[in-house]
Amino acid sequence: MAGTHTVLLTLLPTVLILIVLAGVESAAVKDVKDSKAQGASKRVFVPASDASNVLKRRGRRSPRTYEEYYAEQRVKMAANEQRREHLEEQSNEYENYLEEERDEQYERTREKNEQWREFHYDGQYPRYPHHRRYE
Repeated sequence: MAGTHTVLLTLLPTVLILIVLAGVESAAVKDVKDSKAQGASKRVFVPASDASNVLKRRGRRSPRTYEEYYAEQRVKMAANEQRREHLEEQSNEYENYLEEERDEQYERTREKNEQWREFHYDGQYPRYPHHRRYE
């Protein structure tokens, strides 16, 4: 029984405070701030007619304006130009790589052939058989 009295005594002040505060609307908020908020909302929000024009979407089958078409073409052309420059750069890099690889391969082959000829040359015949005179 004592526990019930303790719970009721702690809940009673809480309920009384809530009842009193429910009657008070708002003591901390001033009316001047409301007029400032309305001024700010007028700057942020546009009239309904302007808003409907902004949000109005063109129908699927309705023709596009010249400005829309021209803007779309400019975006496409810019993307194509970037793509072309990128591909050209890639092909130039690949060509340079191939040229270097071919030069290195040619040099290795030439050195290898030269070493083979030096190793197999016995001094009796001319170095290259196709340079012999016809007899």
